[in-house]
Amino acid sequence: MGRKSYKIAILWTSKMLIPCKTFPGLLKKYILALFKNDRIMKVLLSVLLMLLSIIVKGEKSTDSLLNVLKSEISQKNLYDKQKDQRIKLLKQTLAEVPKKNYGVKYTLYDKLYEEYRDYVFDSAYVYTQKLLLTSKLMHDLPKQHESQIKLGLIQVTWGMFKESFDCIRQTDVKLIHDSVKFRYYEMKSRAYMNLARYNSNKFYSYDNSKESIKALDSALLLAKPGSYEKYKFLAESLTIAGQPGKASIYYQKLLNNKNLTDHQKAMIAIDLSNLIEGPKKNELIMLAAIYDIRSSTKETLAVFTLGKMLFEQGNLADAELLLKEALSQAQFYGNRLHAIEIVAILTTLSGQKIIKAESKKNQVLTFLIVILVMAIVGTAIISLIVYNRLQKVKVRETIVREKNQYLDKINKNLLEDAHIKEEYIGYFFNIISGYILKLEKIKRNTERKIKTKNYEELLHLVNEIDIKQERHNLFYTFDNIFLKLFPNFITSFNALLKPEDQMWPKANEVLNTNLRIFALMRLGIKDNQTIANILENTVSTIYTYKNRIKSKALVHGDDFERKIMEIKFVDVEEVSELITNISY
Repeated sequence: MGRKSYKIAILWTSKMLIPCKTFPGLLKKYILALFKNDRIMKVLLSVLLMLLSIIVKGEKSTDSLLNVLKSEISQKNLYDKQKDQRIKLLKQTLAEVPKKNYGVKYTLYDKLYEEYRDYVFDSAYVYTQKLLLTSKLMHDLPKQHESQIKLGLIQVTWGMFKESFDCIRQTDVKLIHDSVKFRYYEMKSRAYMNLARYNSNKFYSYDNSKESIKALDSALLLAKPGSYEKYKFLAESLTIAGQPGKASIYYQKLLNNKNLTDHQKAMIAIDLSNLIEGPKKNELIMLAAIYDIRSSTKETLAVFTLGKMLFEQGNLADAELLLKEALSQAQFYGNRLHAIEIVAILTTLSGQKIIKAESKKNQVLTFLIVILVMAIVGTAIISLIVYNRLQKVKVRETIVREKNQYLDKINKNLLEDAHIKEEYIGYFFNIISGYILKLEKIKRNTERKIKTKNYEELLHLVNEIDIKQERHNLFYTFDNIFLKLFPNFITSFNALLKPEDQMWPKANEVLNTNLRIFALMRLGIKDNQTIANILENTVSTIYTYKNRIKSKALVHGDDFERKIMEIKFVDVEEVSELITNISY
């Protein structure tokens, strides 16, 4: 190759490298400065071409997978339709089975549970209950244990730790067949590991992780050699033991297994992605998301994890698409807590989009102003053009100002919600800390009286705890703080009712039950079950109270709730000192 050919090759290479974010901008200049030395040119050109091919290949691979994922998302309804068709056929078959043919019913219920397990939580839960009932009617104890374990597995996925550990404690391992016992230890391991992740306190996390490894070892002993479960549990055990390199080998073997289902491939890909970094991690998460779409798996973190990563990398368009898909999956499955987490990130993403759009507008405006200043220095004709452009700029500034005012209004509303939540969180932390001190005092007194066998004083100590009074104190404190935050609440509330239907607290009340229900709604608590739990009522009672009041309102029911949410609060700085005083 001649000197001229090397020049051309290096110039071409440097131009190709400029769009690649991986290389700094000065690299091109550096390469061009070295083209006079043939030896350096040969070595450098070889290295650069090799690196370029690797980078282009990696970027193409990632982009290709992302395009495949987008395509799969666009046709997810087709996969869901196929799953719904399978479920429909199973239900039709079930409807034709005689009532007392429990064996066939149990088999069909089990198939329906498998279809719903990662698809719709409520339906999966219903069919585990039917499995339990049918196994009891069959008087088949092993199947009862099997059904109980399946219930425990979906409870672990949902985060129902108490119910999961109740299932573990109630199951007698000695009475379980080895095939079911294997699932029991799998559930136990997952329950303790999830609990260790949730409760990261070093005193509890260590014990929970230890129990998880112990259960995982038991499951490994029961798993068939060379099976999917054997390799998966072995990889999990190595991961927990702090040997990610060895764990990755087993995960990779599983991923190369063509006999695995799409759901199994998704789980392996996401587990393996947790052990590595770099472009390969992104590819694995994309693969997991693709397999989840194809298997109609709704209880998944792959799409959400990928969306969050792209958001952090600044790819807002693709991140928004994936996060909306993750939200759709969470809502479909019924995981409200996960949906709330996704909504929070989507809100932040929307803010970033607004900021980015405004930044671009500001850049355009700045550029126009520079052009106008330069034009003023020019000829009189250009000055006239500049004047016309300034008028346009003023119009744009007005639009920007109006949008900024709108954003200020939104920010004020967000600030209002944030202040209310901050004050109530602070208040409840004070209340909870007070109760912890009370419990600690009772614990010490109880231990002392038990040691001295002074049972009469111990009984007296227990009788001093007045639950009714404690709840009364809680409502009283809540009512006072709420009215300090919303001093016009009672007046505004009754303004929505006819005089004869208005509800005013009695002399010995701060808020009555009706007012308290809508006070909780003003704070954003709209779920009837949650309100019923707080006020120690039934859901039907809360529902009746709300409908009775809305039926008497001067406005339509939906407008009534909107009017309640529009009641304004006072400056939080005036309330902070009050909350501190009430708490003490």
